[in-house]
Amino acid sequence: QVQFVESGGGLVQPGGSLRLSCAVSGIIFNIYTMGWYRQAPGKQRELVAFITSGGSTNYSDSVKGRFTISRDNAKNTVYLQMNSLKPEDTAVYYCNKGPTSFRSWGQGTQITVSS
Repeated sequence: QVQFVESGGGLVQPGGSLRLSCAVSGIIFNIYTMGWYRQAPGKQRELVAFITSGGSTNYSDSVKGRFTISRDNAKNTVYLQMNSLKPEDTAVYYCNKGPTSFRSWGQGTQITVSS
């Protein structure tokens, strides 16, 4: 069964940076497109970035130019480097298969952007 363990969240001031990590197990990681999703309070979960098995990337307009997704197939891990953070980036961040997810989700990691 696939498992996702997200880490790296926290409280950061506007304009700051964070790097999220997601360790994945239970699947042949290197054949899947992987994505980062987020869910803000009162809103639906949304896909913000994904990376194909070959390393091609795609970003939502809301994070393009600020976030960078990457992967390390040797470590079964996907990363999200987040720069120039804004209060509207506040959410719980999850990783999963992208752009359509598996049914199972990890616990996510909370990002709060506030002064």
